[in-house]
Amino acid sequence: MNLLTFTDRGIYCSVADVYIDPWKPVKNAFITHAHSDHATSGHQSYVSTSTSVPIIRHRLNPQKITGVEYGETIHAKGVKISFHPAGHIIGSAQIRLEYKGEVWVVSGDYKLENDGISTPFEPVSCHHFITESTFGLPAFNWEDQFTVYNQINNWWKQNKEKGKTSLLSVYALGKAQRIIHHLDYSIGHVFTHGAIENINEVLRASGLPIQNTSRVMTIGNKQSFEGALILATPGSIQSSWSKRFKDVSVGAASGWMNIRGMKRRRGVDKGFILSDHADWKGLISAIKETGAENIYVTHGYADIFSKYLNEKGWNASVVNTQFSGDLSNDTEQ
Repeated sequence: MNLLTFTDRGIYCSVADVYIDPWKPVKNAFITHAHSDHATSGHQSYVSTSTSVPIIRHRLNPQKITGVEYGETIHAKGVKISFHPAGHIIGSAQIRLEYKGEVWVVSGDYKLENDGISTPFEPVSCHHFITESTFGLPAFNWEDQFTVYNQINNWWKQNKEKGKTSLLSVYALGKAQRIIHHLDYSIGHVFTHGAIENINEVLRASGLPIQNTSRVMTIGNKQSFEGALILATPGSIQSSWSKRFKDVSVGAASGWMNIRGMKRRRGVDKGFILSDHADWKGLISAIKETGAENIYVTHGYADIFSKYLNEKGWNASVVNTQFSGDLSNDTEQ
């Protein structure tokens, strides 16, 4: 019997009676990170990293939630369960489960590069590894992140010199805080969409060093946005919310900007290739470092990536989940 099985409610450990990132209501939910496709409402109890707790409370208002530190072991009916850094966003984790010498790791979403604000990814040795494949194609190879930060700052600076406002599309949780951490604040003022500022406030209140930003006010608005950088959620870029900004240049920071023609499809002037997910090389590197023989591929280019892994000697298979990775337009992502 496998320690973990894939059910219509989520990834299930019957021995411990816990689910990992379940998408339907369950009794015991262990959560890899606070994005809405992994942390869903309706569970009786939640366990996540301590850093994720205030975010999950803000988003879901659960009746019962427990926070654990990275590396701390929980014993559940003979199963040892621990959380380990995934590097995806603030508070994100891989969840390790061990029972009678058999080790499984559910990676959730992850990236290998250290973004300077999330706890960096740590490989975890295991026999069975469950991996995403959001960008599981050879075409996805990320530029050095500091090159991209410089591109964003230079774009903002050039827009300011022209008297323009810079409107940048980012996910509210993860991408926004990462970019805020690397902005050149000598250029000008930074504003945020309400969904982004809500997350910033939660993280600041929990003691995390999120730079000061100003919420775009929705009523009684006398704010001046000329020359400023405004961080907005993807869904708000084409909405009435963004119509108040005059003479703007619109950009988007996403791994999907690696695809030719994506700027036009997203309706933006400038694309910045920056993802909180591993690229093709990162996925393969992470899998190698686990030492696992059995790989289970979830959301993304699962069929193609699984086929490649099998050709290279792994025992890989595709599993169906309701995770969406970087495909979601959820404003809280």
